[in-house]
Amino acid sequence: MSIEYDEKGKYYTNVIQKIPVPSIIQTTTNLIHGLIHVRQDERLKDELETSERYIAVTEVNVLDAEGKVAFSGPFLAVRKDQIVWIMPLNKERNGEDDQ
Repeated sequence: MSIEYDEKGKYYTNVIQKIPVPSIIQTTTNLIHGLIHVRQDERLKDELETSERYIAVTEVNVLDAEGKVAFSGPFLAVRKDQIVWIMPLNKERNGEDDQ
């Protein structure tokens, strides 16, 4: 890893910091639960609009048409043109954050 400093003391590195966003992805054939990693200060939508053909998903559960887990694993690359819809999961939406 290389670190460079400018004249004001700000440092630059080739490591990109990303935040895991729990999400649900509906593809043409399956429903996927997992974490999509988004750059700091960007949205899930921004990650989908990059030029990459695939989106990385970690801690993956792929559900079949009956809602049963068909695949579970640490990583899955999902082809973006197969995504029908995608939704981030927030604690408030799940009812876990009662105030």
